[in-house]
Amino acid sequence: MRRREFITGLGGAALTPSILLPLAARAQQGERVRRVGVLMNLAADDPQGQARVGAILQALQQMGWTDGRNIRIDTRWAAGNANEIRRHAAELAALAPDVIVAHGSATAGPLLQATRTVPIVFAYVPDPVGAGYVESLARPGGNATGFIAFEYSLGAKWLELLKQIAPGVTRAAVLRDPAITAGIGQFGAIQAVAPSLGLEISPVGVRDAGEIERAVTAFARSANGGMVVTASALAVAHRDLIVTLAARHKVPTVYYDRFFATGGGLISYGPDTVDQFRRAGAYAGRILKGEKPADLPVQAPTKYQLVLNLKTAKALGLAVPAVLLARADEVIE
Repeated sequence: MRRREFITGLGGAALTPSILLPLAARAQQGERVRRVGVLMNLAADDPQGQARVGAILQALQQMGWTDGRNIRIDTRWAAGNANEIRRHAAELAALAPDVIVAHGSATAGPLLQATRTVPIVFAYVPDPVGAGYVESLARPGGNATGFIAFEYSLGAKWLELLKQIAPGVTRAAVLRDPAITAGIGQFGAIQAVAPSLGLEISPVGVRDAGEIERAVTAFARSANGGMVVTASALAVAHRDLIVTLAARHKVPTVYYDRFFATGGGLISYGPDTVDQFRRAGAYAGRILKGEKPADLPVQAPTKYQLVLNLKTAKALGLAVPAVLLARADEVIE
């Protein structure tokens, strides 16, 4: 049962490469073809990545910018590999595009190391001021602007949801990437609220599949455990494994994005990430029309989603509180 339908972008068909002949013909007619770079920290065949790039293209098209007509899109996929991110960042900067859209802190940082002149629009960055990407949210001041993922305080909400949906939980494993600022910030917010909820917290790294499987399996050997999956590109890359392990070991788990819940996870709460990329695409379109990133304020999410998977709750033997059902934006049965 869906209570709200969300647009997921143009889909895979929108992501076909630019056709060179129309571009050349357009240029011959006197209209300069603009170049837009996109650096994604996901694999090229990842459906989430396709949806997010589709949202960027959709926003650009709505503003009159169409790939193959008056813009050329150069997309790079890093699949969570730090070396690939740095390589792609250098390549895109060398192309000197009119604007680059960056996926998260993992890509925004290397891009800003590669260029301080090419305009950069980031999406899903937790703390751009603390990371040094912008001077302030209201006045970014440099060559970058964009959209923050969420405030770290959202971590407290995830832990509260875990206690609501599984009151018997006394221990919580927190899956996070300790190598990124967001991983540290989210874990800190969860640690701060844990004592008031009577929960003992254990960090779990998400560097690779082996690490995740060993840690979750060991954690699940003791009773009354639950999990919280915090936001990171590595969590996205390993999402199927994480959801599978939670189901296998019958561990109630709260996730930060709806695609975990629609993929079999118990419950998720967080911003609409596809919408963030749509808004980033709109910012890129404004920059193509002459606006400067220094003058475009960094914006917070405007859409949050609470998604419940009742099928998973039943498999875990959980009775979902009526208050959560009433608040849910989407219920999967």
